[in-house]
Amino acid sequence: MSSGVLMVCHANLCRSPMAEYLARELLFQQLREEAPGVPVSSAGTHAVPGYPMHPHAARLTAERGTDPELFRSRPLHADQLRTAGLILTATRSQRSTCVALAPSVLRRTFTMRQFARLASAAIDQGWPAPDGQRDPAGRLERAVAAASRARAGLQPPAQPEDDDLTDPVGHPLDEFRRCVREIERALRPAVGLIAVSG
Repeated sequence: MSSGVLMVCHANLCRSPMAEYLARELLFQQLREEAPGVPVSSAGTHAVPGYPMHPHAARLTAERGTDPELFRSRPLHADQLRTAGLILTATRSQRSTCVALAPSVLRRTFTMRQFARLASAAIDQGWPAPDGQRDPAGRLERAVAAASRARAGLQPPAQPEDDDLTDPVGHPLDEFRRCVREIERALRPAVGLIAVSG
């Protein structure tokens, strides 16, 4: 298993690339004093390779001070999944697709919102205890273990679809802004758990 976080959505044009860039930003804020950093990438279950980020997604990414010009979409493959330390998907359906492609990743594959709930609970419950481990693979392994341990004490969301992030494609810019806010709301506790797992 490698040290990276893999973000997954449908076409790898909006939700997963916005999550990729946002996670990098948040991880840098949390871990800037520590090296090596935790790598983040993204892919799409139905992506066509080589496309730039959706214009609205690119605009919002640029507004946060990150240049999206070099981004190109890529389709999801089993090898990407098997070498990821943590897989976060936009929807439950995409989580299922990941596990179907690579069954061995079941225990480290979550929707973004699901992992946010588990990460918040793990931190509240004091897991994991700091041990000074700073390598990315170790951080992610401990974060996943802490989230899995917290799962036993949590109720599922009232509606299963509450775990899904709505695809903003075909909607105006404001819908993309809403999506970014939801992604950030999910990623902040996830990054917080990764940060305290070292």
